[in-house]
Amino acid sequence: MAYVITEPCIATCDTACVAVCPVDCIHGPIPVEAIDAIPSSERPARLGRVQLYINPTECICCGACALECPVNAIFDEDDVPEKWSGAIEENAAFFAR
Repeated sequence: MAYVITEPCIATCDTACVAVCPVDCIHGPIPVEAIDAIPSSERPARLGRVQLYINPTECICCGACALECPVNAIFDEDDVPEKWSGAIEENAAFFAR
């Protein structure tokens, strides 16, 4: 099992989840430092479809990230809402590249 980041993260990319992850398994297509440099109010316009992802082979399922996520985008793999179920495969595919 692993935690999965879903659609509410798109263009939000709040990195609070990264800061609390004890195994550093949350990453994005651009460095977290670059995301942090963008003011929250500008992220929707500047990040487009960018989101963060959780590496399913490194995640220890502690749940710290889900508790910290301000947009409720992170779920245990078994609890991902049906409308965002494609995020499970998308998160894994991000790390398969």
